[in-house]
Amino acid sequence: MSEFRTLRLTASVTHEDEWYVARCLEVEVTSQGHTVEQSLANLREALELYFEDQPAPETREPIVAAVEVELTA
Repeated sequence: MSEFRTLRLTASVTHEDEWYVARCLEVEVTSQGHTVEQSLANLREALELYFEDQPAPETREPIVAAVEVELTA
């Protein structure tokens, strides 16, 4: 009998051309979709496949912050 546990991870979603790209911040897994919801669903599926072969990481809430940089004109 298999046991299941829920792992809470963080995703960042960006809009690139016609795609929404979802990236997991805790592990190097990325997916895409035509909507935010589709990109997150595809990322969830990709993560489930990833963790079939990889151990689950020790998770800590990442610090997510905006960073401003000054550029020369």
